[in-house]
Amino acid sequence: MGVDWLLGLLLGLIAYILARCIIGGLYTVEQNERAVVTSFGKAERIGTLTTLDDPLSETLPPEDRERYIYPQVAVVGPGGPYFKWPWQKVRKVSVAIETISIAFDPQSPMANNGGSVLEAVTKDQLNIGITGQLRFYISERNLYAYLFGVKNPVAHIMGYFVSILRERIANFAAKRADDLVNLPPSADGTPVADDGIRFEGISINDLRKNLNDLNLRMDSECASSAARYGIVLEASLITGMDPPPQVDSALAAINTANNEVSADISSAQAQADQRIVESKKAVEIQTMKAQAEVEPLRWLSEQLRQLKASGSDAIPGYLRNVRLDLYRQARHIILDLKK
Repeated sequence: MGVDWLLGLLLGLIAYILARCIIGGLYTVEQNERAVVTSFGKAERIGTLTTLDDPLSETLPPEDRERYIYPQVAVVGPGGPYFKWPWQKVRKVSVAIETISIAFDPQSPMANNGGSVLEAVTKDQLNIGITGQLRFYISERNLYAYLFGVKNPVAHIMGYFVSILRERIANFAAKRADDLVNLPPSADGTPVADDGIRFEGISINDLRKNLNDLNLRMDSECASSAARYGIVLEASLITGMDPPPQVDSALAAINTANNEVSADISSAQAQADQRIVESKKAVEIQTMKAQAEVEPLRWLSEQLRQLKASGSDAIPGYLRNVRLDLYRQARHIILDLKK
């Protein structure tokens, strides 16, 4: 009795362990997921390969390439069922593209007016509110950085993006050519020297006019995020920049004044261009008239040259014919007869 009970307990324990290992060891990976299997907490690595062996690291500045070195780990793709041992764990992540507000703070969701407006300071010390969206996804080529390299990857990447954005806004200045008043060229086509006439730059106006340029710069600056933190910042779209309400009306008045000055300058340039065109046309007409008067003289000169070349009697004969033609046309002829 005692031996049978002990044998039954042992068989039951073995059956439980086998069932736990077989059934509990099966897992699947969804289409939008990737998985990394760890054994006693250590991820399965691909030999001695690191992220420096991947073109992903080419986006890093040279001074940061030795700092952000992560091992390449074996990634389990979508499908299954797969099997794992009881001492192994499966870490799954979603690689689907996500979109969030650029003002969202994962560690403090109520910050930045509930994640709706991000504050930043412009170059001329104006506190503005920024709205927009950020699109990102997890890089399966650098899952080690996302799973094990950063404690809170999304919060970290948001802080990284916001810090770069605020730095860009604080130092953003439009190109000089945008502010310079374009004076018409001189009559000979040479550009007029800079006489110092230009609009006074206003940072928020420059930023609003160059939103696309700012978005492109942010994409370029954040291109190394996948190599740093395992998250790809695919695109940033800044949709709005609003000044404080107390200065909004003042900025509107400045914009109106600038627009009026621009309109006056454009009108003056148009009139100057019209005068230049009219002057060029007058010069062309006078030149054509002079050519019309010179051309018969050139033709006569050529004819006389040919006559002179044909013989010594050609010129006197030609003069005689011309004189006879004039005599036929004249009504009266006065001759100076020598005595």
